[in-house]
Amino acid sequence: MPLLRSSTRQARLRFRKLDDQQAEPAVKPVPPAPQRAGKHVHIPAARGRKGAPWRRVVPAPRRARKGAEVVDLDANLGSEHLPKAVAIHAVVCESKDPALNKVAQGVGNKGLRMDGESAEKLVGAEDDSTIAPIPERVHVGNSPVYITDRKLGKGGFGQVYVGRRVSGGTARTGPDAYEVALKFEHRSSKGCNFAPPYEWQVYQTLSGCYGVPAVHYKGRQGDYFILVMDILGPSLWDVWNSLGQAMSPHMAACIAVEAISILEKFHSKGFVHGDVKPENFLLGLPGSPEEKKLFLIDLGLASRWRDSSGQHVDYDQRPDIFRGTIRYASAHAHLGRTGSRRDDLESLAYTLIFLIKGRLPWQGYQVGQKRGRLLVNHEEDDQPKKKVRLGSPASQWISVYNARRPMKQRYHYNVADNRLQQHIEKGNEDGLYISCVASSANLWALIMDAGTGFGSQVHELSPVFLHKDWIMDQWEKSFYITAIAGALNGSSLVVMSKGTPYTQQSYKVSESFPFKWINKKWKEGFHVTSMATAGNRWGVVMSRNSGYSGQIVELDFLYPSEGIHWRWEHGYRITSSAATGDQAAFILSKPKRKPVDETQETLRTSAFPSNHVKDKWAKNLYIASICYGRTVS
Repeated sequence: MPLLRSSTRQARLRFRKLDDQQAEPAVKPVPPAPQRAGKHVHIPAARGRKGAPWRRVVPAPRRARKGAEVVDLDANLGSEHLPKAVAIHAVVCESKDPALNKVAQGVGNKGLRMDGESAEKLVGAEDDSTIAPIPERVHVGNSPVYITDRKLGKGGFGQVYVGRRVSGGTARTGPDAYEVALKFEHRSSKGCNFAPPYEWQVYQTLSGCYGVPAVHYKGRQGDYFILVMDILGPSLWDVWNSLGQAMSPHMAACIAVEAISILEKFHSKGFVHGDVKPENFLLGLPGSPEEKKLFLIDLGLASRWRDSSGQHVDYDQRPDIFRGTIRYASAHAHLGRTGSRRDDLESLAYTLIFLIKGRLPWQGYQVGQKRGRLLVNHEEDDQPKKKVRLGSPASQWISVYNARRPMKQRYHYNVADNRLQQHIEKGNEDGLYISCVASSANLWALIMDAGTGFGSQVHELSPVFLHKDWIMDQWEKSFYITAIAGALNGSSLVVMSKGTPYTQQSYKVSESFPFKWINKKWKEGFHVTSMATAGNRWGVVMSRNSGYSGQIVELDFLYPSEGIHWRWEHGYRITSSAATGDQAAFILSKPKRKPVDETQETLRTSAFPSNHVKDKWAKNLYIASICYGRTVS
């Protein structure tokens, strides 16, 4: 059955909820250049001049292309050796008395492969050879004097050492402890940026919160910001290793109960942790009253889910930003969505699965590979085969309908290459022009209507995805791209028209969704006006003078219903859509001139929506965009 999304005139959400790839060389093409994937720009001639000359732009130096750069996370990052794990006989099934939580931070962020590290921290990691040495003696604020002893661990922003009290100190934990954990962060690190670390603010706000370590002293000494905290026991990662890299379901259940309680208290203070993983859950110091308690550490990626008025922070998506640890991050975190409480819970679920099973299904994927579609081949014979919905059940037609004054519209679907021309010619004879195109199973779908405003139109069916030379030739004749589609076999259908408002145009072909390039072009006054996929390749067309005042992207591993409804309620409307077998992308725009009727609906159907289009026409709703691809997981 089709899934009908209701009109945007009805508010569907009553509360606020909630890949990035290397850009190719920034070179504008010239006609003799060979066909290749990349970015292409058409700069028309000044008004009154004939022709549309090409201007070759020299590639910008690295500094000037800062917005188009990404940080590659090394898949073979070296792992630090873990300290010997401590055997644990009973785990975290203890009293939840907040009075027992005055225990400070230990270290649990031990080395993993690429998918076990925090991406933001890897970016901010420092080179030990270029920064000042760790102080041998520490005295901050009114703290005792400590001698810096052995190193406990190192993260992306800081390093943690044992601090031994020079004199006094009789307790094992607390401010009077004879041994403490000293966390050093260099003032120039990404976490500090020449000011006290953001993590300090979080610890201050969460002071006394159940399961959050207490900070005894803090301050700056020389080039370092220093936290003085209690030494804690092993992390869940250490425990997992000590148990032969497998944990019993009973032990995991005890951990789950305690971890959920900690996260509940954490969230009640208005924060989400943002980096839930085995390395960030530590037990208390062995031999102390807290040795069976669980603590959540490393608050550098914590963020507020609730604003000062008590409302949920605004939803947003930035596909170029990732926060957290790749292996355990939620799907929303991978998509760059605003962090929320559910992300912590999803990461906790992955943590528990990892502790019990010893691995997660997507381990071994490289950065940039999305886990929306997982391989089901397993090396272990004893693992049960997983039922994963792939192919047709996971893909659907996604059609978008806008309210329009009554007009003539025509559709064709399952059109073979050799039948395409006759359908287009017949439509042109009847005064219809192509408004949007799509492809499924290497067959084409055409939408033609009388409301495009175009004066003339040309098209090309090419065996390559977005044939550059032909597009450039048409640009010189003052045609602009108005619709594109790509097939699984790599071929493409490009439609170019006269009579558009566009004054300049650029497009990019990429192996993955080119959000950074889109973001860069937005700053230059361009907006996305067409979009398509061919297999797993993306083609995005951006134009100047598009008539939009603002634009955003919704990118997901399935149909992003929640995000689209949120955008609808804030004045955006879908203006382009495209999907691969793994991802769906929607461009939503704010028009400069508000339409009389803002109604927009979307429909998802397994077959082309021919049985529903006429019902839409009866309501003066006409197809504005259509694509075929991933809609359900």
